[in-house]
Amino acid sequence: MISVQNLTKRYGAYTAVDDVSFNVRPGAVTGFLGPNGAGKSTCMRMMCSLTPPTSGTATVLDRPYSSLPNPGRHVGVLLDASAQHAGRTGREILTLGAMVMGIDRSRVDEMLDLVGLSESEATRRVRNYSLGMRQRLGIAHALLGDPQVLILDEPANGLDPAGIRWMRGLLRGYADEGGTVLLSSHLLHEVEVVADELVVIGRGRIVAQGTKAELMAATGTTVRTTDDAAFAGLLEGAGLEVKAASTGLTVQAEPQQIGELAARHQVVLIELRTAGSAGLEDMFLELTADDAREEVAA
Repeated sequence: MISVQNLTKRYGAYTAVDDVSFNVRPGAVTGFLGPNGAGKSTCMRMMCSLTPPTSGTATVLDRPYSSLPNPGRHVGVLLDASAQHAGRTGREILTLGAMVMGIDRSRVDEMLDLVGLSESEATRRVRNYSLGMRQRLGIAHALLGDPQVLILDEPANGLDPAGIRWMRGLLRGYADEGGTVLLSSHLLHEVEVVADELVVIGRGRIVAQGTKAELMAATGTTVRTTDDAAFAGLLEGAGLEVKAASTGLTVQAEPQQIGELAARHQVVLIELRTAGSAGLEDMFLELTADDAREEVAA
């Protein structure tokens, strides 16, 4: 389990992380989402005792990371896949990790096989690795000590679609066996498929958190008709909150309520469903709009 309580980090007058609190439970994948620069990496560095907090606490398995004996046996960490020693081979990096943690070197072969690095790739210098290969090596190193907890910062960067799908399956299986996973990303869809719970951060503050089901339910219902403008007026007249979506309308009501209203007024429905992924993405973009670096082209 990971517990973050009132975590704050200031650099002079700039507040990178502002009073952040959340828990990551065993047996679940928690997606830690936010735009670039929102404070995700700073939070994770504080969890791993690499950056001292200005105030607040972060514990892993009920104690600060720095006080864990042989931490690699308890917590697997991948914060920057490019930070590996460029002059060593992948096998050498994992072998050194096994020696430091005091684990059998046969585990190195197991991890290389698990992440799909061939023998020829394992004996190649890391400077000659692609970013995707470095990510696979980093995940192998994080899993080397058979930890109970994984803390992964943007682990899908550089992976191709097949690699991303592989990573999701790996993390899903790890959590299903009781492991604790915190997975950060600035891309919602990257973690939405695998995450059980979501924590959304913007400008260093938590802007939303909960189970994926709870957050998706809060996004409302998508409806399309033969005349969306007219139906929006009927919905608003019934006291419902209505927003125009990329296609159709998003309504803060249950599909049954909307369907019954349409039937009473003989409105032809083309589509009626919970907003789901599209609604969750709209919510994410709206909550983090002030912190996004990219602007929509006019």
